[in-house]
Amino acid sequence: MRKIFLLLCIVCASSICGKKVSKDLWPDGTEIEAWFKQTDNVDIKTLGKQYRITDYGIVNDGRIHTAELQNLIDKISADGGGVVVVPEGVYMTGAVFFKQGVHLHVMSGGMLMGSNNPSDYPLLTTRIEGETCKYYSALINADGIDGFTITGKGAIDGNGYTFWKHFWERRDWNRKCTNKDEQRPRLVYISNCKNVQIEGVNLQNSPFWTTHIFNSENVKLINLHIYSPAKPVKAPSTDAIDLDVVKNVLVKGCYMSVNDDAVAIKGGKGPYADAFRTKYEGIDLSKFPEMEGDGENRNIIIEDCEYGFCHGCLTLGSESVFNHNIILRRIKVSEANNLLWLKMRPDTPQRYEYITVEDIEGFGKNFILVAPWTQFYDLKGRETTPMSYSDHITMRNIKFDCNVFFNVKQMESQYHLSNFTFENLEIKANKNELHKDYVENFTVKNVTVK
Repeated sequence: MRKIFLLLCIVCASSICGKKVSKDLWPDGTEIEAWFKQTDNVDIKTLGKQYRITDYGIVNDGRIHTAELQNLIDKISADGGGVVVVPEGVYMTGAVFFKQGVHLHVMSGGMLMGSNNPSDYPLLTTRIEGETCKYYSALINADGIDGFTITGKGAIDGNGYTFWKHFWERRDWNRKCTNKDEQRPRLVYISNCKNVQIEGVNLQNSPFWTTHIFNSENVKLINLHIYSPAKPVKAPSTDAIDLDVVKNVLVKGCYMSVNDDAVAIKGGKGPYADAFRTKYEGIDLSKFPEMEGDGENRNIIIEDCEYGFCHGCLTLGSESVFNHNIILRRIKVSEANNLLWLKMRPDTPQRYEYITVEDIEGFGKNFILVAPWTQFYDLKGRETTPMSYSDHITMRNIKFDCNVFFNVKQMESQYHLSNFTFENLEIKANKNELHKDYVENFTVKNVTVK
């Protein structure tokens, strides 16, 4: 009898009611790795000694404690590693830089709040808007670390109001003012790292991008609450998550409501930004130092998240070169400008391929937006416009109310669209046209547009 029971368990594990259990696959048909299913919480007890910041001169007194906090991080690193613990209360700091073996835990009721003085954020050679350039450091910085974690139920607050106010004041004076003209610190910047997990914390009121992950792999962002206001004051360019040259990233169970894109896929820009994949004979690439760090994004899943206001639920661009295997699934959207936004730069050779958006419910202005993006347009002397491509784009199992269903600009001189699939869509739209002729090999199955 026991043998029969075990046999039945094996059979049930491989099939349910006579149906085979399907494998979880990437858009290109390969199997998704088990790593993406492992979402256990970080146990800070396993990370070494816990260092409560109030024991080291960092107190809730309204003063800026950057030096004390950095000294504590340095001490923990020198002592072999451990956890910086932020207890209940509000603790002010400027930019701090974490080191190998040092983690951050913000307890419920605790808050690290950033200084609103730009001088508390040193100017560094960093990565911003698809370029390597001088820009302010972030509030929380981690570079070159293997195994970095941020945990807890507390908050990291960028205290961004003063920065936002200055940006809009300068924009009133100069309508062409950009993020590089009115520089502002990011909230969290993770660069050149691997095996990173950020979970549970509230990331809020960033002066600029909220969470920027650059040149890193095996990164999990789990159960985060990411917020910046769109009204009554707009927090300019406060993207929730910017993924910039990454491999293996899981964004799961997060709430995102920001005055820009929720998840933006970055990676580089410029007429030779794909040099990491393509050989350009006769081109001296050393003349383009801003391209240092350009690269591809591969294997990204955003799932089980809820969106408040945002410009784009999933945006590819505006600085992006090569993206492969990206999934947005099981999402609820309250108020988005765009569900899927493909920003096509006419000065950059781009390829967006194997992108799947599925199992979505919600409201927005555009179901899909594909259009040229010309911010900082510069061919840098290249005589011909590089061609770009978007292919194997699948949108399925979606109920969505929107103003425009298919907001796609046909620009065959700049980019080519192919192998799109729309399947099991229930759409309500003010503008419901679908131009199948804009896309080579466009499959449409069970699509209802009212």
